[in-house]
Amino acid sequence: MKFIKILFFLLTLNSFAYADKNMKIGSKGKEIDISRVIKVVMYDNYYEPSSFQINAGETIKFEVENAGELVHEFNIANKMMHIKHQPEMEKMVENEILFADSIDKDKMKKMAKMDKSMGHSHSNSVLLEPKQKGDIIWKFDNAVNIEVACNVPGHYQAGMIAKVNIK
Repeated sequence: MKFIKILFFLLTLNSFAYADKNMKIGSKGKEIDISRVIKVVMYDNYYEPSSFQINAGETIKFEVENAGELVHEFNIANKMMHIKHQPEMEKMVENEILFADSIDKDKMKKMAKMDKSMGHSHSNSVLLEPKQKGDIIWKFDNAVNIEVACNVPGHYQAGMIAKVNIK
């Protein structure tokens, strides 16, 4: 029995170390450190380009445009973080903040005072209505297992994911 407890403890400890390693997604970048600009167009359930080649430590400015007919998100994270973020996005739909083709920004601000997750003010993400543009400056320091995805309900599941290859 003692062996099983020790084994369980070691496996649990290892899973925490693994989770911590996978949480490394980089950090908010500074304008002065931008090494290049990548233009991204979001269409309904795909990104153009569909993958990104990034050098470790590089600071990128992503100029994102939503050319689709639906609201879309450009979110830099790992798979576990995307899955964890999706219930927040569903909650925005349930609270009538996020609609298929629009965002009630006034209601978003009001709801964010009670629940910060409703504000959708993450430095690694931009949520855009159709025909809107937005920017993210991101430094890919200590970044591993990254993907760009849209977490609007159903979009991740439909494959709105872009690969990020870090050299």
